[in-house]
Formats: sequence, structure tokens, C-alpha cells
Amino acid sequence: VSFPGDGRHLASGGGDTTVRFWDVNTSLPRHTCRGHRNHILCLAWSPNAKRLVSADKNGVLILWDPATGEKVGSPIKAHSRWITSVAWEPMHRNKLCERLVTASKDNLVKIWNTRTQRVEATLSGHSDSVECCRWGGEGLIYSGSRDRTIKVWGAEGANHGDVGKLVKTLTGHGHRVNTLALSCDYVTRTGPFDHTGKAPADPDAAFAKAVERYNEVKSQGPERLVSGSDDFTLFYWHPRESKKPIKRLTGHQQAVCSISFSPDARHFASASFDKKVKVWDGRNGNFVATLTGHVGAVYCVSWSSDSRYLVSASKDSTAKLWQVRDYKKAKETLPGHADEVYALDWSPNGTAVASGSKDRTIKIWKH
Repeated sequence: VSFPGDGRHLASGGGDTTVRFWDVNTSLPRHTCRGHRNHILCLAWSPNAKRLVSADKNGVLILWDPATGEKVGSPIKAHSRWITSVAWEPMHRNKLCERLVTASKDNLVKIWNTRTQRVEATLSGHSDSVECCRWGGEGLIYSGSRDRTIKVWGAEGANHGDVGKLVKTLTGHGHRVNTLALSCDYVTRTGPFDHTGKAPADPDAAFAKAVERYNEVKSQGPERLVSGSDDFTLFYWHPRESKKPIKRLTGHQQAVCSISFSPDARHFASASFDKKVKVWDGRNGNFVATLTGHVGAVYCVSWSSDSRYLVSASKDSTAKLWQVRDYKKAKETLPGHADEVYALDWSPNGTAVASGSKDRTIKIWKH
């Protein structure tokens, strides 16, 4: 499940091969979009909230228009194996919002132009499946792989050869890299939209707003990357400046499956199969707290737009809401799902949390 930057719709994709757009206020489906022939594995909204891309187990990529529920262009056969991760180029680097990057089990990462539907660059170098990719705020793409490395690629440049050039390889993990998080993730996701979900209507003004919001976050220090792995640890990097990790964060007793930076980039949270969520200081990587309460593996974490709350989803069929100042005990438990809760997203305008479960339902929680 995924909200766009303005928080007005909600998109979901699942094993029934359809993409659905929901109206958040009435909780009814707006459009049901058919076109995939296999499980949908990932969804991503463009930063200007005008397009949604979905990717499936066959390696097919489809672009949708959320207003009509129609396909934009034809489906792209992007990879030979299934697609594990999709990320759009941030709006403050390109006001057209038309480039995205895909990572796949076929060891490749590709940069696509959605307007021309052509591949701009194929980034090869990983020796095993690429588990996740992120498009950073400084014109770099990060990819984490089962070959235990994270590679940093250039995504811009005057010469044709600069796009997709390998900048550096970050090594240190002892097992496959499952997940990456950047300190600027929230700003690049919401682009020109502020915390109420409003944005200037004029494209140039919206672009200026996106640049302004990004510069605000950038003033707090360099872009920071955190990676989580099956070796039970997290690494904290300043990938622009050094290929050595700043810090190794230990404490989890099983694989780390999800990391999420708070919107103000002051904290990040990691979820693990050891049934715990840990919160860390986003400025130096120091340990802050462990959140205990789930009785099953924790699959994902998501922050509220004001960075004061976080919500975690677990195999134990519940989601839990935590308050940042008070880590002793969950503030609320959100029950009601009949099976494992896999997917979670907090709307950027702060009004609702959506949780998606193996019981084939989506629940929307209002504060």
C-alpha cells in the first residue's frame, strides 16, 4: 500500500495482479486496474503525485494515471526476473518527474524514462540479486544487493557516459543487504507538497517549492544512508564523502528487514525478525531505544509527518503506534487484521495510516 505526496488517494497492489486506487475519505475503491499477469511486488508514486508505477514478478512495469485508472503507454518488460524495488527521481533534480530506477533479481539496476518508455542506462556490477534501490537527493542512485555490497551510481551528467557510472562500492556487511534508507527520503517522496498536502499548481512554482524544501533538509548536514542486513546489523554511512562506514549498529538478534528515517531526519527506526523495533539517532547513529511489545516478527515501520509518532506492522496480525518521547510501551495497538500485516504507510498529510495484510484487507486508521 502506498500514499502519494498529497495524501489524497491510496494505491494498493497485491497477489490478485490488480492495482487499486482508493478514496481515503470514503474507503471505497475508485479504480481497479488490470494489466499485470503475476503478483505485484512494488508500487511507487511520482513526486508530483500524477503517476503511479507498479512492478510485478514477471519483471513487467506498468505506469498508471490515478485520475482515470488507465494505463499510460504500454507495459514495459523491464527485467528477466522479478522486480524487487522501484524509485522515482526527486522533483528538485528534474521538474518533469519522468525518470525512475528499477532493481531486480536478475542482478541489474536500470534507469528508465517514462515519457519515451526507453531505458537510459543499465547498471551492471552486482553479482547477485539486487534487493533494493534508492534515488538520493544529490543525483546519486544507491543499490543494495545479496552480494553483500551497496553500490553508488551517478544518475546525472553532461556526457552520456556519466549516467549510470559506478561512483563507489560500500562494503562491510557480512550477509545480504535487505534494505536502505536515506535521510532525505521523506522530502524526495513528497516533493512540492507541504504537510497539509497542498502544492503550487504551476509546475515552475512547484519545482521551486520542491527545491526549497530539499535545501531546508540539506542544511542539516550531508546525505546519510543506513543499510540493514541479514547479518543482524545496520551500517551508517556518509556515502558522498567516504566509502568507509561511519558506524556499525548492533543489537538486533535476527535479520533487519526494514529501516525508515523520520521526516525531520533526527531519528531512524529499524524493524527486525527478532520482534523488536529499535530507534537510533539520525545525526550520529547512536542507539536511542528498543520498542518491545510485538509477539511476532516486525515487517515494517512508518513515521508520522511531524516525526512524533511511529507505527510498526508485524507477523502477529497487529500494528502498534508508538510515541517518540515515551518508548516504554506502545501508545495504541491497532487490532482487527486476521493474519500477518505486511504493508504499512502513513499518509504524508498526516490524516490516516493504511495497513495491508495477508488476510486480503486494507485497513485505514484515523487519528
